[in-house]
Amino acid sequence: MITSTQINKKLTETIRHSGTTQTAIAKSLNISQSTIAHYLKGDALPSLETFANLCKLLDLDANEILCLK
Repeated sequence: MITSTQINKKLTETIRHSGTTQTAIAKSLNISQSTIAHYLKGDALPSLETFANLCKLLDLDANEILCLK
């Protein structure tokens, strides 16, 4: 079974290794930098729409982030 903790860990690793700042990601997604910080701390997961846009922005494989690969 996939847990939100596993998804958050993958998402956090990918954002941190993207070479893009939290501020730049937030601005591109039209959300606050503190929202990105909450994702990285594990306090929250993005909405489905934000997740899809984040995958597109950072050229992420959603299946990998969702631990389906």
